[in-house]
This record gives sequence, structure tokens and C-alpha cells, in this order.
Amino acid sequence: MTDLTADAVSTDLEALQLHLRSILASVPDGMIVINEKGQILAFSSAAEKLFGYKAEDVIGQDVSQLMGGHDQSNHQNYIGAYLKTGKRHIIGVGRVVSAKRSDGTMFPVDLKIGEARVGDSFLFTAFVRDLSEQRRNELRMQEMQAELVHFSRMSAVGTMASALAHELNQPLTAVANYLEAGRDLLDSDSEDAHEILHEALDEASRQAVRAGEIVRKLRGYVSRGEIDARSVPLTPLLTDSIALARISGDLADIPIDKQIVSDIGAVMADPIQVQQVIINLLRNAAEALHGVAAPQIFLGASRGPDDFITVEVCDNGPGMSEEVRQTLFKPFMTSKSQGMGLGLSICQTIVEAHGGKIEAIPSADGGTCFRFTLRRDAAS
Repeated sequence: MTDLTADAVSTDLEALQLHLRSILASVPDGMIVINEKGQILAFSSAAEKLFGYKAEDVIGQDVSQLMGGHDQSNHQNYIGAYLKTGKRHIIGVGRVVSAKRSDGTMFPVDLKIGEARVGDSFLFTAFVRDLSEQRRNELRMQEMQAELVHFSRMSAVGTMASALAHELNQPLTAVANYLEAGRDLLDSDSEDAHEILHEALDEASRQAVRAGEIVRKLRGYVSRGEIDARSVPLTPLLTDSIALARISGDLADIPIDKQIVSDIGAVMADPIQVQQVIINLLRNAAEALHGVAAPQIFLGASRGPDDFITVEVCDNGPGMSEEVRQTLFKPFMTSKSQGMGLGLSICQTIVEAHGGKIEAIPSADGGTCFRFTLRRDAAS
């Protein structure tokens, strides 16, 4: 009876191994099984094609050799933190990371990791999907959208310039005529010359004020613009903003700690404009983290003050001086060699148009924290 049982167990194990080999050979996405030390135990055929390694070359090796950027140094920390605290950074959570082929080239992948407990040990199964083509298509769409927006803006600038020239032409022509007449009156011996000169200068002054009023109104229109404020659920808005920001290579492998109050509700906002603010702040944070060994971005949202919701984007970079912080939101003030210094100024314009405020303060990690408010939808 004992021999029969042993034979049955052996047959079951062989069937299980054959089943596993079948899965490894046929699963469409790259499949990698690792232990809690990060050592590779199984490597599917799709993973071989994806990374350029043979299974026998990587089995027993540390999985970090398949990773690139900051994920290469962080992966073991993620596993260790999960085993110690149960907090999921990547386990059970899909995310986009940077991977590295055998020839050293980097490429973006969608990574999903599942866990299994075997006795007192853990096994982790990673499913990897190449996003290179998808990323190229997204970037191309982004370029096409940028070209369309640029064309639209140039068309609007042309129309605005034409309208401004038309509006300013009359008062400025009047100013020139009154001043020219006043100059001629200075040489006149007429008894009424002084009184007429006084009237001419008064009219010139009024027309100059009129021209200034036209410019002021135009500036106010451009600064405030029109916002299509409506009730927008904040959590998906922030999540989508992170996904859009990650299209940029600078953010592809920087961990983003997202902490949003579960019942945060909705805000009254123009979603496109608010996304523009969040994406700009995330990219600024990524730029501030160049050269930082363990970069981290924090994105949080909480209720208050009063009828507002506060959104924060923080980094653990080198921070900035008080002098720089005081000029951050002024147009054309920038520390970037290729920048125009308009990004934060536009963010401020958008936030204030929504009735909120934006500020930059030192973060607890020594970096910078951008904090802005949006009006909460009272019905949410």
C-alpha cells in the first residue's frame, strides 16, 4: 500500500511539473517566479523573448538584473517591507516600471505580482507585459495633441493680436494727435492757446487711460480665462493624472506614495485644467529628484480647510531657498536652462480661477511640498 501511495505522489508531482512547464511555455506575458530572497526560480518562454535571456542563464540569479532605474535598487526593499509589515507597494498592485534586457537596453513594462505561501516561505509570481509599442503610440498621440494645441494657441494669439491692434489703434492715434496739436500750440501766440493746450492734454490723458484699460481687461481675460467647473470625483482625477504624468520618462520609475482619504468625495473643477496643474507639479518634483539616491514623491489629498480639499505634491529632493520660493509663481522666473518660467505661473492662475490657493513649503523630508486647494462639492 505504501509503494502504491508513493507511486501516486510521484505521478502527481510529474503531472504538476509537466503542467508548470506547459504554462511557462504558453503563457503570453513574461512570467517569472521568485522566492522571498529575490532569486529567480522559473522563467517562461515569453520572458526569454522579452528579456533576451535563456531560462537556464537566469534561474538562481537575483531578479534585480532584469530591472532598471530606481526599481533595481528598490525591489528587495519592497519585498522585505511587505514580509515585515504586510504593506503592499507592488505585491498585488499593477504598476509601470523600467525593465532591462540582456543587452542593457531599458524598456517600460506593466508589472503585476501575485504571492503564494508554501509552508513557511513565500513565492512571488510576476507577470510582465512590454509597453514599448503602447508608449510610442502614447507619445505620438501626445505630440499630435501638442501640435494641435500649439496651432490652436497660435491661431488664438493671431486673432487676439489683431483685435488688440484694432482696439488700441483709436486711443493711441488720438493721443498722438492731441500731443501733436499741443506741441503746435506751444508756438502759438493766440490768447486761447493755453486753454486749448490744457484741453488737448486732458484728452490725451483720457485716451491713454482708455488704452491702458483695454490692456488691463485683456490681461484679466487671459489670466482668468473661462473654467468649466463641475462636480468631479477627486480620486480618479488624481489617479489619471499620475498615469498621464508617467508617460514622461522622468517619472517612469520614481515611486509615488499616494495617500488619498477614502471618502474624499468630489470637487468643483475643470478636470482638464486641474490635471494640467497636477502633471506640472509631478514633473517638477521628478526634475528636483535628479541625482537623489532613493527618490520618492508623495501625492496626498485631505479634507479642509472649511469647504475646500487640499492636494499636496511633495518630494524628498534637496529643497529650495526662501528667496527662490518667493519668486516661484512669477512669470518668466525659472532655474531651468530650457524653461520659460510659465509652468507654475499657469498653475497659480488655474488654481486661483477655481477659487483656491497654491503655495510651496519645505517638506518633512527636506524637499519641497506644493499645496493647493479646490472647492469641495457640498453634495458629495
